[in-house]
Amino acid sequence: MAREYVELRDGGYYIAGSRVSLDSIVYEFLSGSSPEAIQQAFSTVSLEDVYGAIAFYLANRSKVDEYLAQGGPEYEQMRLAAREKNPLLYRKLEEARRSAQLQKK
Repeated sequence: MAREYVELRDGGYYIAGSRVSLDSIVYEFLSGSSPEAIQQAFSTVSLEDVYGAIAFYLANRSKVDEYLAQGGPEYEQMRLAAREKNPLLYRKLEEARRSAQLQKK
């Protein structure tokens, strides 16, 4: 039986059963983060959830890209505010992203 990894809730897309937005996963994926690095960054979701979210994005790319474009400025403001509140977390995320990229080479 197929599992739904993404749900539409309160006008936004979220990883099913979590508070993690699809936006967060997609932006990390588009920035070059590996699914493993994304899962480490969002530890409340499983690696399976991350792959499911990426598959959902790839299968619905035009619809999701349009959705992301509509929320772009708002998302950027929230992203910057989160970076200011949690500089250590974001430093660790950058280190994990660089490490993952080096391992690919």
